[in-house]
Amino acid sequence: MLRTAIATWTGNLKQGKGNISTQSKALSNTQYGFNTRFEDGPGTNPEELIGAAHAGCFTMALAARLTELELTVEQLQTTAEVTLEQSGKDFTITAVHLNLVAKVPGIDKAEFEKVANEVKKACPVSKVLNAEISLFTTLEN
Repeated sequence: MLRTAIATWTGNLKQGKGNISTQSKALSNTQYGFNTRFEDGPGTNPEELIGAAHAGCFTMALAARLTELELTVEQLQTTAEVTLEQSGKDFTITAVHLNLVAKVPGIDKAEFEKVANEVKKACPVSKVLNAEISLFTTLEN
């Protein structure tokens, strides 16, 4: 399985602007830029997209695991808070905090927390933050 996304950028960092599109067209030329990442401008930003991907992946994986345990999932809602910090000139995503609110009858709190933490570790997006990243470049003149 392979999924793609395309980011296009024109201009310098502060005055430049970009658009992000996904293969599914869920995002189609969605605006992003300095103001959407470091200020409060309209559009999206990479950290918000990572948060959405992580919340969605974790929640779906948890639903799958709870279903395997023959439990009824009435509702799972996960909020992902992505922390971006600056150290010198470099920026680093230093943390992702997942806040889960769940309605799952038939499981006690201790068992639920155990299952949720196992899924957190196994979630593909949790793992990607430590993934090998390859790069192929083409420079056009």
